[in-house]
Amino acid sequence: MVFETWLAFIAASTAFLIFPIGPTMLLVITFGLSNGPRIAPVAASGVALGDMTAMTVSLAGLGALMMASAEVFTVFKWVGAAYLIWLGIRTIRSARNGDQETEVAETRISSHRIFRQCFGVTALNPKPIAFFIAFVPQFIDPAAPLLPQFTAAIATFTCLAWLNAFFCARLASRMRGLIRRASIIAWFKRVSGSVLIVMGLATLTLRRSSV
Repeated sequence: MVFETWLAFIAASTAFLIFPIGPTMLLVITFGLSNGPRIAPVAASGVALGDMTAMTVSLAGLGALMMASAEVFTVFKWVGAAYLIWLGIRTIRSARNGDQETEVAETRISSHRIFRQCFGVTALNPKPIAFFIAFVPQFIDPAAPLLPQFTAAIATFTCLAWLNAFFCARLASRMRGLIRRASIIAWFKRVSGSVLIVMGLATLTLRRSSV
């Protein structure tokens, strides 16, 4: 991958990561708002590993298989949708502590769970996997060795994903400092949980031709 192509890949990847806000960033923002700045590197690492997994699997051939096989695509679609719905329900249930004016610290969850959920919601989303197989080849020179180019693309996208998630979590944690009432954070959790459920249901409507 030549330098000019690499810069174009960075620009395109940055735009893809920032817009629009999907379930991954919604989850990161929720964690940052409810748990503070300590979770920023943890959530970002979960997101980055999830993106690296999805991108590697896609470039290794699963993305093409998903586009060609209705059965494989359906399995991924249902698994991803079920995970989003389950995560949305858990997010809504975690907001119940905010009904009382308790300290926000009581609603914090472990770093391991934050990492697992950020990884899961990123890696199990079928749309990015199919997207990568259409997106990355635009920046690949077929006349050059493919493995170094794929490695550069995966490493670059993973780093950008980490930075994007980290700064989103940090920004959300700053908002947490301004929003001191636990009930307000609980309200945001209910809204974000509901949106995750809607996104999960929307995932069920995906068709192979739409990704």
